[in-house]
Amino acid sequence: MRFQDKLKKGKSEKLWNEYCGFLDLDINEYMSIQNRLMEEQLELWSRSKLGKQMLRGKNNVSIDSFRNSMPLTSYSDYANVLLQKKAEMLPDQPLLWIQTTWEGGKQPIKVAPYTKGMLDTYRNNTMACLMLSTSHEKGQFDVSASDTILYGLAPLPYATGLLPLVLNEEIDIEFLPPVKEAEKMTFSERNKKGFKLGLKKNIDYFFGLGSVTYFVSLSLSKMNSSNNSASDNETNGFFEKYSFSMISRYLLAKIRCKNEKREMMPKDLFKLKGFMVAGTDNDCYKDDLEDLWGIRPMEIFAGTEPTCIGTETWTRDGMYFFPDACFYEFIPEEEMNRSLKDPAYQPKTCLMNEVREGEKYELVVSVFKGGVFMRYRVGDVYRCVGLKNVEDQTKIPRFKYLDRVSTIIDIAGFTRISEHSIGTAIKLSGIDIKEWFAVKEYTENNRPFLHLYVEMSTQSLVSHAISRDIIKEHLTVYFKYVDQDYKDLKKILGIDPLEITILRCGTFENYKRKTGQNVRRINPLAHQIRELLTLEKQSHINQVNFGRV
Repeated sequence: MRFQDKLKKGKSEKLWNEYCGFLDLDINEYMSIQNRLMEEQLELWSRSKLGKQMLRGKNNVSIDSFRNSMPLTSYSDYANVLLQKKAEMLPDQPLLWIQTTWEGGKQPIKVAPYTKGMLDTYRNNTMACLMLSTSHEKGQFDVSASDTILYGLAPLPYATGLLPLVLNEEIDIEFLPPVKEAEKMTFSERNKKGFKLGLKKNIDYFFGLGSVTYFVSLSLSKMNSSNNSASDNETNGFFEKYSFSMISRYLLAKIRCKNEKREMMPKDLFKLKGFMVAGTDNDCYKDDLEDLWGIRPMEIFAGTEPTCIGTETWTRDGMYFFPDACFYEFIPEEEMNRSLKDPAYQPKTCLMNEVREGEKYELVVSVFKGGVFMRYRVGDVYRCVGLKNVEDQTKIPRFKYLDRVSTIIDIAGFTRISEHSIGTAIKLSGIDIKEWFAVKEYTENNRPFLHLYVEMSTQSLVSHAISRDIIKEHLTVYFKYVDQDYKDLKKILGIDPLEITILRCGTFENYKRKTGQNVRRINPLAHQIRELLTLEKQSHINQVNFGRV
């Protein structure tokens, strides 16, 4: 029976227990589910050709022995099988292949197989997210088959394209614009059509990357402003197109905004039931999104490899991991740092019942229900913000998403900038950059950007008056060439994320002489950056155009 059929029968309490009942588990009950599903997954995976290949012939592997003997994995361990879609080697038959970026400039895409069992779990957990996005207290939710959702998603084969697919199996929520139409439209066309349909039918839900929902929200505000300044003929057209209730809401909003001397915002026209954001850098946008829509976005976590694994609740105070999506292991911060210094080192992990409040962890997952990825380093870092929550009435750990691992710079959920991609862009540009390092930083209004510190060769500075603007212009061209997602930052969101600082010649050499270390290329530690910049100021070699773009 579908969700909406159960809803018609007035079984809201039963529905809450079915989809959100994991919030009532204590840690022992949670680990019991984790262990049972992991044992099932190990049995299935170890019998597959892929499992036998990676286990090197070992059979009847227990969870403990598996964790002790199986190294942590990355996508390169699966690439030969998955990129060729060798379904016969996998633990279970895939129904769908989901795609995402691997590493710009080096490996263009990676794909992940989804089995029926994985899709069933994805669907149930997505419904839990939908319910919780409308909830204001335990057991309460407001979901209806007549609801509408603004389409702010990338279509299949990207993971967000699963949302319409799995939701429509449970409930007839209407996407604005309809999915088949939206998939053929440009990003701008979808926004305009979705807004116009929203004016006719209202908008009940909004879901997307935090950065994308912010950009769409600003676009809606601009559309409202253009309606505000429209001619009499255009205004009459507005009244002819839309319902009496929407026209009344529009006129009241117009009066209110005029009295408050501000532009009209989405919250003046729409009253969202639920607002969900995913991806990185959501904290940079949540406050502004709440101001624009009048509702605090609820953060969820989903990814191509791990599927839909975590959600906040009505308190918006940390995410809980679904116990039936993956088996979770956590690399403590000390172990993370040790593996950064020594790539051959195998970091130790702890389980959900061993995490500590306040500690940072890199997430490792083994995907249930015939999933391929086992002991897989997702590349995301979380902080455990609590082991219990009185307000939520929960007794399991909850987490705050922090960012990608320090070797990757992710801007607004669009890029995976690595040492290789930056090095490739520098090489292709032909600019004589001798040394460099890159840091993810934030503007005064809390927007992320890529800050590239460069040291030019002495000969280059003598021969050419190379300015920061020239370096930025050249590197931007080649970043777009190397990384399509970087190009989309400008194309879709209008973001230019690159900032350049030119350091005096000899700075890196002085740092190495004093510390005996090289500067890490991507996201050096804060004290290392301070030390290097202090040495830079002490340099007596003249440098042109020192400063920031």
